[in-house]
Amino acid sequence: MARNLIAVVDDDESIRRSTKLLVESFGLRAAVFESAESFLRSGQLQETACLVVDIKMPGMDGLELQSRVAAAGCNVPVVFITVCDDEDLRGRAMHAGAAAFLGKPFSDEQLLDSIRSALQDKSWFPKLISIADDDESVRRTTQLLIESFGFRAAVFESAEEFLKSEDLGRTSCLIVDVQMPGMDGLQLQSQLAAMGRGIPIIFITAHDSKESRRRAMQAGAVAFLGKPFSDEQLLQTIQLALKIDKGGTKTA
Repeated sequence: MARNLIAVVDDDESIRRSTKLLVESFGLRAAVFESAESFLRSGQLQETACLVVDIKMPGMDGLELQSRVAAAGCNVPVVFITVCDDEDLRGRAMHAGAAAFLGKPFSDEQLLDSIRSALQDKSWFPKLISIADDDESVRRTTQLLIESFGFRAAVFESAEEFLKSEDLGRTSCLIVDVQMPGMDGLQLQSQLAAMGRGIPIIFITAHDSKESRRRAMQAGAVAFLGKPFSDEQLLQTIQLALKIDKGGTKTA
């Protein structure tokens, strides 16, 4: 049975609901349980890839659940979430092999990073596609299109904003406009190369200049798409870019 479920165990209904929505917004499958006992009775332990659990709950608490899962021989990474960030509890959880110990409230990125680090098989984790374009309507429509393909998407209104973002290190493919105020797409491509960031780049532009196309492709761009482009064109180009990101060979 494939392990691709993120199980959320918390006695607070609002936390269960919001955490489930957050996990699903990352493109992951989630199931929620109001107690450790209900999780163990569910039969979903064998398909759980990561367990997000509150440390203090009525009945069996998070630390005991961690022990029960380990005793069952299931090597499921555990991310603890708690409003009681007690040093002793943190020490016990981490000593027993917890992947992370997050104090509530935690940021979306903190939880995402903790789950990603915890997962033993990261191959099914949705790739992040970043979009840098100064046109808000293009950012919005491209984001929706990418998410409809099953990827995660992050949008930036400038090259500078992308370079300062934590998503820089998480990006598997960058879609960027050639012409933008401030740093343009070609300058961003050069900057990333100078930083040693081998992110596959797809250029999109309403100004299909032969010189810009030549410079972009010569510098290693995956593709140079003129706006408007079709959904299929973008999907095929992203798929090619992701093959390159995995160490594949770029084809003409």
